[in-house]
Amino acid sequence: MTDSCYNSSIFKVTMQLTHKTAIAAAIAGIFGTIVFDLAGLIVMGHWWNVPKLLASKIGIGLPGGVILHYGNGILLAVIFAGLIPLFFGPVWARALQYITLQTIFGVWFFMFPLLDMGALGLEAGSLMPLMTLITHWAYALVVGILYPLLAERLAPAIQFAGVR
Repeated sequence: MTDSCYNSSIFKVTMQLTHKTAIAAAIAGIFGTIVFDLAGLIVMGHWWNVPKLLASKIGIGLPGGVILHYGNGILLAVIFAGLIPLFFGPVWARALQYITLQTIFGVWFFMFPLLDMGALGLEAGSLMPLMTLITHWAYALVVGILYPLLAERLAPAIQFAGVR
């Protein structure tokens, strides 16, 4: 367990990552990943494009790709729950800041090159950077809205007063 604190002249956020807040983040991550997939369907025209891509590149089949994809969504949300104090504004805005950094460094410059899609995914199309940012922002908005609601219910000592 770690304690983090963010002070500002407007508000103070104290966050303790516990098993209860991690559970809240995991649940938010699942719902965020569902919305990510729906946004992917709308923006890219394909359902489960990420699990299918993972399955084909790693050779684990679609169920394995789905497990990795949703596991990643859960992990990213739990990491965000621990890093909330490092960002500023309401929790939903903090989630957008976090996922934008994750998309740039984790997807555009790490995952895409590993998947032979080039930096920013440009070898898959010139709109790929924008499309991936939109789908990740959809995920982040759900996590940023849902996580504080769940965390306050599961761990009443955690308060997000002044940051929602």
